[in-house]
Amino acid sequence: MVRERTDAGSLSARSDPSKTEKAMTDTIDRDSLIRVVGEFARTLAGRYEISDVLYQLVEDVVTLLRVAGAGVSLRDEENKLRPVTGINSLTTRIEATEEALQEGPCVDAFRHGGAVVVADLDDERNRWPHWSSYALNAGIHAVLGIPLAVRGEPIGAMNVYAAERRDWTPTEIETARLLADMAASYVANASDLEKLQRTAEQLRYALESRIIIEQAKGILAAEYHCTVDQAFVLLRDQSRAHGARLREVAHAVVHLGLRPPHKPRN
Repeated sequence: MVRERTDAGSLSARSDPSKTEKAMTDTIDRDSLIRVVGEFARTLAGRYEISDVLYQLVEDVVTLLRVAGAGVSLRDEENKLRPVTGINSLTTRIEATEEALQEGPCVDAFRHGGAVVVADLDDERNRWPHWSSYALNAGIHAVLGIPLAVRGEPIGAMNVYAAERRDWTPTEIETARLLADMAASYVANASDLEKLQRTAEQLRYALESRIIIEQAKGILAAEYHCTVDQAFVLLRDQSRAHGARLREVAHAVVHLGLRPPHKPRN
C-alpha cells in the first residue's frame, strides 16, 4: 500500500485503484448523497441558527459516511477551538479532550486550512501523543479533519471518527468537504445579512448552545433512564416535530419543565 501526504501534512492510504473504486462505490450511495445534500441545502435556505445548521451537518456526515461520529468545533475570541456539537457521548468526550489539549486533527485542520486524513490513528501517536492515546482507548482508529472557513478565514473545523482502521476514499473526503463548505457558506451569508458583529455573536451563541443542550440531555437521560445519545434523539425529534430550534427545546427542558414524549424501555 502506498502512503501519500495530504495538503495538511498528514498521511493517508492509497490502495490498488480497483479496490479504491470499489470502496468509493460501497461507502456512499449516490441517491443518499443527492437526498442528504438536497435536504441540507433546503435547511440552509431557511433562517436557522448557526448551531442548528452545524448539528445538521454532523448528523448528515455520520449518515452518509456511516461512521461512529462527527463533531464541529469553532474558534473563540482567543483563537482556540471550542466544540459546539455533541450528537453522541463518544464524540462529546473526544471533542472535550481535544478542546482541553488543543491538540488533534481538528486543531491541525483549523490551523493549516487543509484536510487532515488519518487512515490508522495508531500511526499518528507521535504527532498527537496525548489526544491519540485517548481516542484510541475510546475505540477510534481513523479520523478526518475538515476545515471550515468563511472567505478564506478559518472559523473552525470538523472531525469525522471511524471505529476501525479506514482508507478514506476521495469520494468520502470530498463529501465531507462539500457539506462543511455548505455550512461555512451559511455562516458567510449570515455575515452578509447581519454584518460581522452579528456573525461573531452567533458564533458565540453556538458555543453557548452546546452547554444548554448538554444539560437537557443529562436531565432527560436521568429521568427517562436512557443514554445521553437517546436523550439527544428525543431533543432533536421534538425540535423537528414542532419546528423549534434545538436550543429552544433544550432551554424548555432545563428551565420550563418540558419533557418530550418517549417510549419506556421494556
